Amino acid sequence: MKIDVLANQFKALSEPVRLRILYLLLEREEVCVCDLVKSLELTQSVVSRHLAYLKNNDLIEARRDGTWVHYKIKQTQLEIISQLLNQFLIYGRSSSELKNDLNQLGRTTSECN
Repeated sequence: MKIDVLANQFKALSEPVRLRILYLLLEREEVCVCDLVKSLELTQSVVSRHLAYLKNNDLIEARRDGTWVHYKIKQTQLEIISQLLNQFLIYGRSSSELKNDLNQLGRTTSECN
């Protein structure tokens, strides 16, 4: 893997909304875009733009189920990124903002099912 790819992945991790999305995906393994929109209280276009950025940088992958798209962390990453995401998950569990996002996700009634 080229160092440019790694640099781009670090750039993808440098935005707060993308970190919030990643934390929810780390906690729940797979989340529908509609649930992310509700729990993050952002517009669908904003969430989709950040999801596309993460996907284009090989951090997440998508699965279509009818009209809905479900996202999860991509497991074929560099070891350094995997370790960083594991540490971020640990940090997130003590972050009030990230725990609030997770609580919001737990309160959403999924329209995807």
